Amino acid sequence: MEVGGSFSRLSSPRPLPFSLSNCAKHPNPTKLNLSFRNSGCAPVSASVERTSGSNTAVQLDSKVETILDSVKWDSKGLAVAIAQNIDTGSILMQGFANRDALAKTILSRKATFYSRSRSSLWTKGETSMNFINVHDVFLDCDRDSIIYLGKPDGPTCHTGAETCYYTSVYDMMEGSKEDKEERLAKTTLYSLEATISKRKEEIKTLPNGKPSWTKKLLLNQELLCSKVREEAGELIQTLLENEDKDRTASEMADLLYHSMVLLNLKDVPMEEVLEVLRKRFSQSGVEEKNSRKKN
Repeated sequence: MEVGGSFSRLSSPRPLPFSLSNCAKHPNPTKLNLSFRNSGCAPVSASVERTSGSNTAVQLDSKVETILDSVKWDSKGLAVAIAQNIDTGSILMQGFANRDALAKTILSRKATFYSRSRSSLWTKGETSMNFINVHDVFLDCDRDSIIYLGKPDGPTCHTGAETCYYTSVYDMMEGSKEDKEERLAKTTLYSLEATISKRKEEIKTLPNGKPSWTKKLLLNQELLCSKVREEAGELIQTLLENEDKDRTASEMADLLYHSMVLLNLKDVPMEEVLEVLRKRFSQSGVEEKNSRKKN
């Protein structure tokens, strides 16, 4: 079932009950108009493709209502909502959602929150156009917090940073004055990528600086290519010679590091590689290889 549509912003002094029960037929017999209304507020509507007869709206109504009812909303009708990058794993931002915001997110696939200061819904990107396109929504084990797992169209933070999390508590304790762009909360993989990029910049700004191994690889493509081949071969040997898991992990780490240096030289971010992998999840390996041959 495909869902698409437009939503008008609600304006209310507090989160109000959300209802999916008002359904009206669309002039197009293949669609339904779902009208969601809160008492005293503007309607929220969506267009839903009919794919399996007249039960589509009823099924949507029942399933979404069940999900909304399962969330343990606090005394103000809110739950913490966290947006996470589906490919990098980065935590993009944290806000709050009420029933309306979660329902709108599910239907529109755009991360939507409830503004406590404005007492209204807001969709991330409605002003900046840097939407967070939601691929999935997760509830935690206690059903009192939500994750919007999605792909951002651009910087999430209003400061222009990739995420809203760029202040390290330990840096603050140590009085560090490092540039905040270099201190984004990153996983191991992306910290490595950032370090490789930093070494590349140092070659330009500090040409006579310490010749680190990464800089040597960046300056010598033949050396880099030979190391990628070498590390790939050593990884293969751990299987052929039945070496232990630690050895395999070590060789894979070496191959990954050298491959990431190569990616840096080609200006290919790791996020693009992971996006390619994600898009292949629903495609067989045979089909994917055949499609590459055609292209």
